[in-house]
Amino acid sequence: MRTALRGLDSRNADIVGRHLVAAGGLIEEDPELALEHARAARDRASRLAPVREAVGVAAYHAGDFAEAARELRAYARMSGDESYRAVLADCERALGRPENALRLVQEALAASPDEEELVELRLVESGARQDLGEGAAAALVLEAALGGRPTPAGLGTPDLGRLRLASAYADLLAARGEQDLAQQWWSAIAAADPDDLTGVSEHFAGEDGEDDEDDDVEDDTDLGALVLDDQAPVDDDDEDDDSADGDAVTAAPDADAEVSDEALGRDLSDEVGGEVTQADIEAEVAELLGEVPPPVERDHTRLFQEAAADEEHQPPTV
Repeated sequence: MRTALRGLDSRNADIVGRHLVAAGGLIEEDPELALEHARAARDRASRLAPVREAVGVAAYHAGDFAEAARELRAYARMSGDESYRAVLADCERALGRPENALRLVQEALAASPDEEELVELRLVESGARQDLGEGAAAALVLEAALGGRPTPAGLGTPDLGRLRLASAYADLLAARGEQDLAQQWWSAIAAADPDDLTGVSEHFAGEDGEDDEDDDVEDDTDLGALVLDDQAPVDDDDEDDDSADGDAVTAAPDADAEVSDEALGRDLSDEVGGEVTQADIEAEVAELLGEVPPPVERDHTRLFQEAAADEEHQPPTV
């Protein structure tokens, strides 16, 4: 990301960097506002592949699957990175085109994906089969991915990918009326997932389900400087040619346009918890722009490519 931003003049790079930091920080708390920030970055730097990636990921989190598909396809063309194939297939599902989703899954499977992507592809494939009313075929996909004829007792101590496959299988069992067996699976998953990375605890929610409501109280953190109140965007980036895939891109703001917290709809200080300070924001932007060497324990070169099998990444739905 730092390398990409060096292609912009310094003022524009700083503004784009701030929008990307804001998008990355807000994507879990407020994906719609994160998408607005990503779009603002695209308005100023639409020819940077990581910016298009940011818009695509934010759009996927926000549920704008058409825009997510356009932007992630543009990112793949510009960068050569095919790691979002499962997400693109899931977008086809969400847009009501399960046949297209299955076609994309089969194309990706033919390319020998790694284990992480294979889990995502199988989840999307199973979901697309369910969309088509092929419940038995959907179950077979998950059973094969789990090793064939899986049982709750045989789950053992799996990795997150296997846990997610098991969770999808349990949900499928419940959907077709096998509630007792599904409950056995959920119990086995909960025992193997003490951190609740799969969200299996929702199946056991009762009186404990309301205890977390008070954890969302925001602190008085001032993050207003995430977006600079600058005037005209720098005009050194034109739209890339996306006509082949219909990648319509938001037009750049006019010369007197001003990007501010108000223009994005609310004060950012209400959106992010108190763990982040203004100094953190300034340091992250400076690091993103390459003005300081990155610390050993943090790497912001890939703001939107999260760790392998991280549940917080919002993987393809099933």
